Amino acid sequence: MTLTLTPNIDAPDDLYADLLAAHEGLTDDQSAALNARLILILANHIGDRDTFRAALKAAAPPA
Repeated sequence: MTLTLTPNIDAPDDLYADLLAAHEGLTDDQSAALNARLILILANHIGDRDTFRAALKAAAPPA
């Protein structure tokens, strides 16, 4: 399993705008809860724990 870390999204600016719009008007707590639900939904869609762990590692701040 190899994660795709190079650009692979059609219209990335539009996707980012969708993400920002989903958070519009939310409190910090509501925004954090939305992010958590989104992560869990996408993790469920991936369906593979090793892939999810690799994504977590890729997203972690540099040591």
